[in-house]
Amino acid sequence: MDLSPFKQDIDELIHEFVQSESTTLNDMKRIWLSRKFSYIYEATPSTNLAFFMQSIYAHTIGHMVNADSLSCRLGGLYCLYCLYETQPFKPPFKIYLSLGELNKLKSLVAEAKEMGIRVVPTLVKRMLEKNVFLFGFVDLNEGSVSETINSLTKLQDARIQVAYEKLFSDTAIEQYLHMDMGMEVDLNMLKKMSTEYAMAKKHAIEEASEVVDVQNIKHLSENKESLSEIVEKIDEKWNNQREVFYQRTGLSQRPAEEEQPRQLQLHENAQENNVGNEFLQLLYQNE
Repeated sequence: MDLSPFKQDIDELIHEFVQSESTTLNDMKRIWLSRKFSYIYEATPSTNLAFFMQSIYAHTIGHMVNADSLSCRLGGLYCLYCLYETQPFKPPFKIYLSLGELNKLKSLVAEAKEMGIRVVPTLVKRMLEKNVFLFGFVDLNEGSVSETINSLTKLQDARIQVAYEKLFSDTAIEQYLHMDMGMEVDLNMLKKMSTEYAMAKKHAIEEASEVVDVQNIKHLSENKESLSEIVEKIDEKWNNQREVFYQRTGLSQRPAEEEQPRQLQLHENAQENNVGNEFLQLLYQNE
């Protein structure tokens, strides 16, 4: 996937921002609109959308952490925000930010406050409140983008599994979801009772035919689908539908077996929360 045209567009956008000696978000919006920059998503590839978004995010972050000038870093931050807000994807792709980049963002906020550019801390707070960031330890500009995207995808899948367990844990929904209908209705016993009933019915009609006309009820003893066979088909259909549900959602038939990955994910979530708390401390301590 050739991303060089997208990166060049971003470079030119930020370069115009720097050349005009701009410092505010409104300045970036003006330049963004004049270039009709939201059309950058018209050429979005049809596959590997996560890779595409994180790549242009990472390139923009490169400007945000650039040591050349304050205007360049501000342009990177504003461009990053606009890219997130104008993306056409629902839910939106979050912005991956390494701890090193987080510290540089903190420095940018502090410097902007000293320069009296109040929009910067306000903007960063807003981004934090909207939960637009995914915090991690690997710098996308230094490591493998593909490897990191795969890790983020696995993390997202694990989050879905944790959410599923929290939603269905110890509820009637979970019991129905993992229910074995054959066991619930005791299909073997039902088969036995159904067979015995069919034999008794047939025997009763045969005996009655010796003394009365049974033509009107003879059809009752004819071989038809028994109750047990009907229930067995329902059970088979239920199991098939449940299997399709498992495949489409990626959920396990045995939630207990995934306790260890769940514990690992909870640990990862705790780490991410710690990073988020650190971000808040870094942001507010400069006020």
